[in-house]
Amino acid sequence: MALTRKFLSALGIEDDKVDEIIGAHTETVNALKEQRDSYKADAEKLPTVQKELDDMKAAAEKNGKDAYKVKYDALKEDFDKFKADLKEKEKHARKEDAYRALLEEVGISEKRIKSVLKVSDVDSVEFDDEGKVKDADALKKSISEEWADFIVQKETTGAKTATPPAGSGKVYKSKDEIMAIKDTQERQKAIAENHEMFGF
Repeated sequence: MALTRKFLSALGIEDDKVDEIIGAHTETVNALKEQRDSYKADAEKLPTVQKELDDMKAAAEKNGKDAYKVKYDALKEDFDKFKADLKEKEKHARKEDAYRALLEEVGISEKRIKSVLKVSDVDSVEFDDEGKVKDADALKKSISEEWADFIVQKETTGAKTATPPAGSGKVYKSKDEIMAIKDTQERQKAIAENHEMFGF
């Protein structure tokens, strides 16, 4: 289900809070899109570089010249470094996502998460055999202590109750029914409560 203003409003969230949530969500989604586009661009270069390497290798074997071998070795070294860098970027992104999830669990304000990530050592995050963050509870405790000022305190408010209208509570269907009331005070009170029937 998409996170939209309509959806948040349906949950009873106030308009100013809806704007904050949508803003934070948009910022997060844009950051993820930027990462995705960067990785996609890097990945699209791989086949071209691999082809160059293969062509060089074939040319070196065909000609048997040292110049080709040197060029091939240099290209292979660059390619291997490129693959290692790409793998490192993916590893860092996975750790950053896991750390972001911990920040959200602890209750760090959405507006502050990006800033906290910039100054945190996300590369120190380790995963267990199941792919979960090792010592997650200890890490959350550390985050709570270090970034306590950025934790949003959730306020709980009671349900709003409508104020019942003042009056006798009796509903009159017509002007004649009100005029038929024998008690003067009760009749005047009913007239006041149903003044629209009398045109004033």
